[in-house]
Amino acid sequence: MQTITTIGFDIAKSVFQIHGVDAGGQVVIRRQFKRRSVLAFFQKLSPCLVGIEACASSHHWSRELQALGHTVRLMPPAYVRPYVKRQKNDMADAEAICEAVTRANMRFVPTKTPEQQSCLMLHRTRHLFIRQQTAVINAIRAHFAEFGIVAPVGRRGVTELLHIAADPSDTRVSDVARACIAALGNQLLSIKKQILEFDRMILAWHRSNQTSKRLHYIPGVGPMLATALVASVADPRTFRSGRNFSAWIGLVPKQHSSGGKERLGSISKQGDRYLRSLFVAGALAVIRYAKIHGTGHRPWLTALLGRRPTKVAAIALANKIARMAWAIMAKGEYYREPIALAR
Repeated sequence: MQTITTIGFDIAKSVFQIHGVDAGGQVVIRRQFKRRSVLAFFQKLSPCLVGIEACASSHHWSRELQALGHTVRLMPPAYVRPYVKRQKNDMADAEAICEAVTRANMRFVPTKTPEQQSCLMLHRTRHLFIRQQTAVINAIRAHFAEFGIVAPVGRRGVTELLHIAADPSDTRVSDVARACIAALGNQLLSIKKQILEFDRMILAWHRSNQTSKRLHYIPGVGPMLATALVASVADPRTFRSGRNFSAWIGLVPKQHSSGGKERLGSISKQGDRYLRSLFVAGALAVIRYAKIHGTGHRPWLTALLGRRPTKVAAIALANKIARMAWAIMAKGEYYREPIALAR
């Protein structure tokens, strides 16, 4: 046990696989553990390098092993996959993790704190409730459409449909259908109340975090995006530049270059889909405001909208906002308005 220097740790719900090697790369241990035995095994080891795929519960295990004195490195599963030799099983995965964690050019994921994970849970739960809200609204509209009743698009249309269901004198809807719509209406009301409560909790988290409040000064960045950024990016200095951060989100062109010829396509859409959607929504809000109040004070955006469609311009602006957000998080600075805006 004293000769182990590097361990590939394949985590799961209840069955864990260990692959350990010594300083010369020789295999010292291949073993499967139950959940209750994992920490006891690592307590007996001398401090070593432990590699784990960045997936569900990986940040928890990283914090636990670091508390025991080990050096833990989390890696994206996509970067570990090329090191799996042939068959896909727990033993092969642990061996691939052990090999990948020693590569000099491997990219690692910083370990998140419990506070960051809690904020991310807020966002994910709120997003789940929003999807459920959309599903309930679509169900209400579809059920009424079967009776030939169609309402305008938007919140007012759903309200009109619920008023029809609550009116017992309206003979277009049967009693059974009316009871079903009433149940869906109660469910919709409950979901909306829960979403508002999550919004208040996110706003309170935003006001208690200095980095989130600094990000809020960037045009197009509100409390929702600011808190999601702070919770998702454990250490912004792991990115070499703003472009590297934007590429991680998936807002840069996808390359298919060869032979010295650069071929750039649409955005790669890699990385965090939720963050990317928030950046694009913020960029569209900036463009919408600029179209209403004029774009003369933003020359770059004015020229871009003059030669590109709105949605293409929104992607470019989202890329720009992401780079500014990285600079503020990495350098601890505040947003400074461009000269054209400060005049």
